[in-house]
Amino acid sequence: MQPTDPRTLLTLRDLHKEFDISGGLLNQLSFARGKLRRNRATVKAINGVSLDIVPGEALCLVGESGCGKTTVGRTIMGLLSPTRGTVHYQHRRIDHLRRAARLPYRKKMQMIFQNPYASLNPRKSVAKTLLEPAEFHFPEISAAARRQKVAEVMQAVGVEAAWGTRFPHEFSGGQRQRISIARALMVDPEFIVADEPVSALDVSIQAQVLNLLKQAAEERGLTYLFITHDLSVVEHFGTRVAVMYLGRICELGTCREVFSSPRHPYTRALLSAIPKVGRGSSRHSVHHKPNLKLKGEVPTPIHLPSGCVFHARCAHATDICTARIPPLQTTASGVQVACHAVAQQRI
Repeated sequence: MQPTDPRTLLTLRDLHKEFDISGGLLNQLSFARGKLRRNRATVKAINGVSLDIVPGEALCLVGESGCGKTTVGRTIMGLLSPTRGTVHYQHRRIDHLRRAARLPYRKKMQMIFQNPYASLNPRKSVAKTLLEPAEFHFPEISAAARRQKVAEVMQAVGVEAAWGTRFPHEFSGGQRQRISIARALMVDPEFIVADEPVSALDVSIQAQVLNLLKQAAEERGLTYLFITHDLSVVEHFGTRVAVMYLGRICELGTCREVFSSPRHPYTRALLSAIPKVGRGSSRHSVHHKPNLKLKGEVPTPIHLPSGCVFHARCAHATDICTARIPPLQTTASGVQVACHAVAQQRI
């Protein structure tokens, strides 16, 4: 299915990703009632995600740990292959492309990883780390031009020129993440998947890195898929937000609409848990409501619940919630919500 909006940069349609955790053949075999059976188990990480990302926006993908956020990002980047569904970039399907055919999109699409302590090669200096993508993607330019490009990118992200001869272990987390951002910018990308880029950093450093990402977007016309579990980061950075639960999108809309008037019960519970220092402190004027405590435990993605994946923890669940998967439906405000109770105007 092609994107309907001609402005769309990236499109996901009915994306699914499952991981086989059955183990070897001998682990899968068992005897039951005198018969040999083969038992297979899969983790259903993504379960029908559809998204449209337009140029210049910062779409934040939020949800608790294990909901499938990072898997979505890695599938978009081609680090994982989808089990079903499609990924389109600039209206061309790319998820099925072979390595050589995908190379032109490697320059257009880059990823910033969560852990700056693990994402940089400890055996390469900063200069070598930044030169490597330029050497691979721009073989036609001279060595001097590449070194000049490295110097320009380092200056743009606040990486001092003297750092070039040093190695990752000599830097703090915030400095390493600046180097990671510089590496992503070396190939002049259009689209960046930022996978929790500030979660491993001290709070005092997080704002600096977020401001750097915003500045890079303004100066270079970047588009972001920003993956995070920190809703206060979404308020500071995002333009739109998609809330995930067990591999499905629960609610999707502008940050202003979702934060000021959440519709889905799961979104309401998430937003109620944000620590609030004082009234009026939120950029989007979040309604200050008491903390909503969810009942029960998060179901396993190996055996997903029938119907709405959230129904076992939802105070508004009825028979239809256990029987039918709710589709994303657009409300009068433009926010999309996947909830039978909202569709039936029960909440």
